[in-house]
Amino acid sequence: MQIIYASQPFGFDSATLNSILNEARRCNSRDGITGALVCRHDIYVQLLEGSSEAVNATFMRICGDDRHAGVKKLVSRRVSYRFFGKWAMLHDPKISIIWNQRQIKDGILDRIPQSEITGMFRSISLRSNLENLE
Repeated sequence: MQIIYASQPFGFDSATLNSILNEARRCNSRDGITGALVCRHDIYVQLLEGSSEAVNATFMRICGDDRHAGVKKLVSRRVSYRFFGKWAMLHDPKISIIWNQRQIKDGILDRIPQSEITGMFRSISLRSNLENLE
């Protein structure tokens, strides 16, 4: 199963981001979850993948995490393979998010097709796999 959600960081800085990444990697390794986090100072977009039970439990934990505000599920779907099978939590520091701050404020997350959101993560996965081969 894959879930993709967006949220607004509460108190975004490098220490908070590192804390989120370290905790995600520890818990995801324990729970058999893989995924990726794309972040900027104004938005987190994260893909979680694994068993339905583990992914849903992780998503519920994130919804209660005070480092995230306005958690919004964008995609929830069954999949036959993982985009990020090698990563407990890949951090995409290249800022792959294709929406600017104005678009986000104007509600693009309510209108954007799921295929565009999953396509963004598919591109990150392909790029990361190629970089891993180099």
